[in-house]
Amino acid sequence: MTKQQSAVHYSITSHDLAAHLFHVTLTISNPDPNGQVVSLPVWIPGSYMVREFARNIIRIQAHANGKKIALKKLNKTSWQAAPCDANASLQISYEVYAWDLSVRAAHLDQSHGFFNGTSVFIQVHGQEQLAHVVDIQKPVDSASKTWRVATSLPELKAKRYGFGSYIARDYDDLIDHPVEMGDFALVSFKAHGVPHDFVVTGKVPNIDLARIAKDLQKICETEIAFFEPRTKQAPMQRYVFMTMAVGEGYGGLEHRASTALICNRADLPTKNDTSLSEGYRGFLALCSHEYFHTWNVKRIKPAVFAKYDLSQENYTSLLWLFEGFTSYYDDLFLRRSGLIDEATYLNLIAKTVNTVQRGSGRKKQSVADSSFDAWTKYYRQDENSPNAIVSYYAKGSLVALGLDLTIRHETAGKKSLDDVMRALWKKYGKDFYEKAQSGKQQGLGETEFESLVEQATGVKIQRFIDKYIKGVEDVPLAKLYADFAVDVIEQSASKKASLNVRLSKSGADCKLAHVYENGAAHRAGLSAGDVLVALNGLRVTAADAGNGLANLLAAYRIGETVQIHAFRRDELLTVDLKLQADDAPMLAISLAKNQKLAGAKKRPSL
Repeated sequence: MTKQQSAVHYSITSHDLAAHLFHVTLTISNPDPNGQVVSLPVWIPGSYMVREFARNIIRIQAHANGKKIALKKLNKTSWQAAPCDANASLQISYEVYAWDLSVRAAHLDQSHGFFNGTSVFIQVHGQEQLAHVVDIQKPVDSASKTWRVATSLPELKAKRYGFGSYIARDYDDLIDHPVEMGDFALVSFKAHGVPHDFVVTGKVPNIDLARIAKDLQKICETEIAFFEPRTKQAPMQRYVFMTMAVGEGYGGLEHRASTALICNRADLPTKNDTSLSEGYRGFLALCSHEYFHTWNVKRIKPAVFAKYDLSQENYTSLLWLFEGFTSYYDDLFLRRSGLIDEATYLNLIAKTVNTVQRGSGRKKQSVADSSFDAWTKYYRQDENSPNAIVSYYAKGSLVALGLDLTIRHETAGKKSLDDVMRALWKKYGKDFYEKAQSGKQQGLGETEFESLVEQATGVKIQRFIDKYIKGVEDVPLAKLYADFAVDVIEQSASKKASLNVRLSKSGADCKLAHVYENGAAHRAGLSAGDVLVALNGLRVTAADAGNGLANLLAAYRIGETVQIHAFRRDELLTVDLKLQADDAPMLAISLAKNQKLAGAKKRPSL
């Protein structure tokens, strides 16, 4: 029996574009004679929240030899087929509702189709290590007659960008290659000899694909050379950036040989604009971030992720390393690849510091605890989150910066965090998938990082870990940067009166999105969700949300009392509020006067 004959087979059809339905047929050549158990994952690697993908299965049924087979539901995400005739193939057919326009699930309409395997491919228990073949069928709807296929799945009988059959080495491989279908724009380039595709679906008038390819090539080649400075060998044979351009959206999800991205169409460059806009710079940073994950989290993994359990949460206290360190390097590689200058890079660090310091949650939750609680807190944020939690992305990036500066200081510039990342790659990541085939893959243990840093650099970091990773102290960047000709300056307190809130628009209303702890609104008794009606008798509208009530508050001084009218649910509140100073952090980071990083003693290698 050949590998293809023994494989698990799927056929997926864009069944009804208007109803957003994929139709999937799963064929199991050798089902369990005791009754085959199948299930759909409850979460997708890289997005740490239980999403219950099985809730989108509309209908499901099983057949063998043309006869219907009983299918018993075992729990919210699993089924068991009744035993069928010996030597008979079991077919399970089902429809998946796909209307989640994000990078995490599946979406289908007349403009395009997109899916992650965790949303559409049921897992066959006991046969996960077999090859998995997928036949992606062309939709019959006239709206899709010119569609193509973009995916990093290896082609079996399909042609590149075409409908047809693709193959994965096992189930874990299958769900790590998302698929985009549509009339996408495409540009290709090579990074150290490896083919890369950039695909964008969605209308972007006059998009400058050549510029995107040129910029991404710089980032990709810089990151490949970072992990393999001698051979410049990438860990994949081909890579695909698949992007959905929309009116408003932002996000990315990493995969072993591709990434799914969503962005504002206005952030992508056009041929008549050669400037580096803030939006485009942010998009390049997103691409840099997800590409860095090709090494850090897709191959260098926490031990608990070495073999995912997709039926429940997988807890680790190390996301500050896998997401936070990636967040540190994403902007750093924009600098190292020459896409931004030193001043811009330092401004980006200052922005991150100010964001972290804005919330009092950083004094209550460590990044280690934030990592462990990602499933219930970070990915389920609410109106009180700034006062209760800290981001393992943002503070994790500052931990990485602080550790980098510490290592450089302690070794007089001979070692850095770069050496740590390359040591992680060599020990855990380089041969991860090859070892997985024999069940010998491994990941970083929860307490192994300290010893690895010492082995790679000679620097002991237990005190650093206790204070800034397991503890809640702020990373002392001003002190750490002192040896590197970089000034960290705290701006003078704002003289503007403020409610100390974050506002949002809700139709024509101005709503309190976050009320910062111990701020003016908090002390006056206002809460997140309250709708502001008037300030000292003057109407407040949604237009005031964008400027933080600046126009109305400009007439008042810090310490003055104003009367606020607001609705909480359908009840009118009247409160007297004593205005406070705008306490948003205003840290600035820049090169020291008359200094350049290029000439600074023991400078960070930017």
